[in-house]
Amino acid sequence: MLVHYPRLVTEPVDVLWTGENPPVHAHPGDAGADLVSTEAFVLQPGERRLVGTGLRIALPDGHVAFVVPRSGLAAKHGITIVNAPGTVDSGYRGEVRVALLNTDASEPYEVHVGDRIAQLIVMPVPRVTYTRVEELPESVRGAGGFGSSGYGDRSAANSAADDSQEGTGA
Repeated sequence: MLVHYPRLVTEPVDVLWTGENPPVHAHPGDAGADLVSTEAFVLQPGERRLVGTGLRIALPDGHVAFVVPRSGLAAKHGITIVNAPGTVDSGYRGEVRVALLNTDASEPYEVHVGDRIAQLIVMPVPRVTYTRVEELPESVRGAGGFGSSGYGDRSAANSAADDSQEGTGA
């Protein structure tokens, strides 16, 4: 059976920027644009550091930018971002800085000027109003919080598999 998904069509967004290095998409279609360090330093195991990118942006109203880790740095070296995703609001005009963290227990990580340290993802955000009510509508999840959808629980998976075979003659 062929499934057709609706194509989300969005207009290009013009993000104004100043600095030495623009955010760059490595490949066509990439959501994130690479941000580079303007500093050279060594990030010791367990150390965190606020790192400059030299980039300042002006997002259009109704948009937000998220600063997110680079998957290769995280997987290969344990380098992540403390507050991921970092939020850049449309009214902010200061330098985009990245709160890097070395999660490796024993290996320091050396950063050079120009190294790609994070990615910037720009997205539209709706204007939101908050309406106080006496009671919230019900949902399937309800008040279930952390871990409520399971945690590799084999008995739950087996139970679901058993339930899916009911009435099939299996």
